[in-house]
Amino acid sequence: MTEVNQADSIEAEQRSQLVRKGSLHWVHWLVVLLSIILTVGAWYIASEQVAQKNQEKFQRQVEQAIGLVEERMHLYENALWGGVAFLDANGGKTNYAQWQIYANSLDLDKVYPGINGIGVIYNIKPSQMEDYLASERKTRPNYALHPKHQEKEYWPITYIEPSESNDKAIGLDMAFESNRYTAIKKARDTGGAQITGPIVLVQDAKKTPGFLFYTPFYEGGKKPSTVDARRADIVGVTYAPFIMSKLMLGTLASENRQVRIAISDNETLLYADDEQAADVLNPRDDNPLFVKNVEIEMYGRTWLFNIESGLSFRDDPSNDQPSWILIGGLIIDSMLLGLFVFLTRVNRSALAYADKMTEALRDESQRLIKTNHDLEQFAYVASHDLKAPLNSINQVISWIEEDCGDLLPEKSKEHIDMVKGRCLRMMTLLKDLLDYSKVVRFAYSSEPVSLRKISNDVLVLHGKDQKFSCTAPDVMINIPRIPLDIVLRNLISNTIKHHDKENGIITISYDEGEQGHFIRVEDDGPGIPDKMHGKALEMFQTLQPRDKVEGSGMGLAMVKKIVEHHRGTFQLEKGRERGTCYIIFWPF
Repeated sequence: MTEVNQADSIEAEQRSQLVRKGSLHWVHWLVVLLSIILTVGAWYIASEQVAQKNQEKFQRQVEQAIGLVEERMHLYENALWGGVAFLDANGGKTNYAQWQIYANSLDLDKVYPGINGIGVIYNIKPSQMEDYLASERKTRPNYALHPKHQEKEYWPITYIEPSESNDKAIGLDMAFESNRYTAIKKARDTGGAQITGPIVLVQDAKKTPGFLFYTPFYEGGKKPSTVDARRADIVGVTYAPFIMSKLMLGTLASENRQVRIAISDNETLLYADDEQAADVLNPRDDNPLFVKNVEIEMYGRTWLFNIESGLSFRDDPSNDQPSWILIGGLIIDSMLLGLFVFLTRVNRSALAYADKMTEALRDESQRLIKTNHDLEQFAYVASHDLKAPLNSINQVISWIEEDCGDLLPEKSKEHIDMVKGRCLRMMTLLKDLLDYSKVVRFAYSSEPVSLRKISNDVLVLHGKDQKFSCTAPDVMINIPRIPLDIVLRNLISNTIKHHDKENGIITISYDEGEQGHFIRVEDDGPGIPDKMHGKALEMFQTLQPRDKVEGSGMGLAMVKKIVEHHRGTFQLEKGRERGTCYIIFWPF
């Protein structure tokens, strides 16, 4: 009775301890409180950081957008100065064919996206006009200047490529319109690159804002030092026409930015995202977070960049980070409190259950080890002990055949041959079963092995070396010799046994990978259908009748077990019309 009471007391004490462990202590509440404080602090800091990061991101995108425009304009300037160098090298002269070859060599569409073409404008004095027209009409009979004007000099577009899309511009005289004429004279007088004020290109069917880009060239290929000398020695300018919307859409990829851009020259709007596809990709924010106006000197003109953050800038998921931190933190705090409650209640039960399951798994593991050992031992003993009775049966049949061979009818002789065949098949099965049981009983160390020699030795030992050939690379590989010999013997034997012809070719190839050996054994036999690959690797399975091909059906199964015992893989290549290819990976 005392012992019972003592046991009850111990059990009550253990239950009391579990109850105490299941209660929340002040430490738990302190952790939850500190977690809430950290959540609020993280929310405040994240809010400040997001505001600062957005300011920096906006400024970065502003600089990037302006930088892209300036960089693209410098690229076009270089192309125009390249044209000047080409003309200077030819004494300031060229013809339609030469300029076409030069322009085509620039590959404008790929190298200079956004440009509408590149051309030459000559400065023609009234006294030069007759000779000028006669020269150009030799190759272009319909060439003429247009429109008429009252200026005392002419600046006709002589050549422009590609000519098809710029046909309306050929022969256009820049002196007919103020912005074109003013910019070309300024380029002449300064000797530098110059763009026009806003114009509408004659070749632009949509009549949207555009401009022209000029670079001057002079007699002798050098820029005179004074304005008067430059006016006297001017030969012409290379130029490029631009449609502003096409230029900017190629320069400012709207899908890569979160700001909206508008560009003006004086009070003329040259480009605005509102009028382009960017209005869909990056909608306007009615109350933008950031707005900035920047004036940029652009080759003699002042461009005003009006840049503001778009709706995609406001809706950037990174802007929601502080709110998510606050919400997530409070959720985590609640979960943390719930976790404390849950853990304190189930901790002891979980440990007890874990100990119980560990013990059960240990018992199951020991049972499986013993079962596998018993099965291997049974296979070894059965295959070994059954050989003697089979030998006796075979011997007795042989005696009967010797003693009564002349007396037995043909049918009985067929039966005797059948019994002898079954005995031979059973002996083969027992031998293979014995070999199969030995696969994991011994450990073999790696040694240098000649792949060509071991392959040829296997073929010679098989007795089919005169009818079947085997080729293998002359390489030395470090691998367990005996397991490899068994693998190759079974594969070569399987190839010869199931070949549909008397002669055959066996090809063994080798490749050393980073983690092991790759060996391929390939034959030119009838092959194994893809759908039968799984069955071919099972024990006691043959794809042909046993009376047609003698075998235990364990060859490929044994190969698979040997390779996998050495932590490798064995498989058959799929998709072959004829022949079988075995692929072995044998790790180092």
